[in-house]
Amino acid sequence: MVDDELGVRRALQRGLTAEGMDVVVAADGPSALRIALTGTFDVILLDIMLPGLSGYRVLERLRAEGVETPVLLVSAKDGEVDQADGLDLGADGYLVKPFSFVVLVAQVRAVLRRTAEDASGRKVRLGDLEIDRGTREVRFRGEPVALSPREFAVLDVLAGRAGAVVTKDDLLRAVWGDEQAATRNAVEVYVGYLRRKLDAAGADGIVRTVRGHGYLASTSEIDDVLDQVRPR
Repeated sequence: MVDDELGVRRALQRGLTAEGMDVVVAADGPSALRIALTGTFDVILLDIMLPGLSGYRVLERLRAEGVETPVLLVSAKDGEVDQADGLDLGADGYLVKPFSFVVLVAQVRAVLRRTAEDASGRKVRLGDLEIDRGTREVRFRGEPVALSPREFAVLDVLAGRAGAVVTKDDLLRAVWGDEQAATRNAVEVYVGYLRRKLDAAGADGIVRTVRGHGYLASTSEIDDVLDQVRPR
């Protein structure tokens, strides 16, 4: 959820969290673009008037980079041309400020319903570990692995870049966004939580620490491929 007004960010984050949603916030265009490109989200609420980079330009860049995450534009501009411009750039909806929170939640749920049928194509496999981005479920050899929303988000980022090192700063931006209380220590803590739950399920060794660099999601199959392409 992207808005440059602190009061709006806090109010919407509290409200959406109360509705059972896990919310990552950003306060400006460049941060929003960076987080959206490195993380995995179900919906992006994007204000148009942002410092650094307008919501229009953020949306344009996301679509150019192949990011298909549904985007709901939010703006005080209520002109037909403004709305048409946003929809032409690839927005999935347009909310005019001030709006009802009830209507906002209904819009978000409507977008989720429209995209739910694509959930089967949003599964990622790491060996015997299956990650369903649509339902946010994780299974190892068919058995469920219970993760918190934050633990799932960490795993999702690592799995989306399987075989590549993800730095703590990358995880911090993708999973925590602009949350003021978030630190690199929080990343270490949640990677630890995630690793313990995977290990307990039998999926040990999938999340690895690369000392001095960050973390890596890998399996023996990925290691075999990397061995074939590494210079000797």
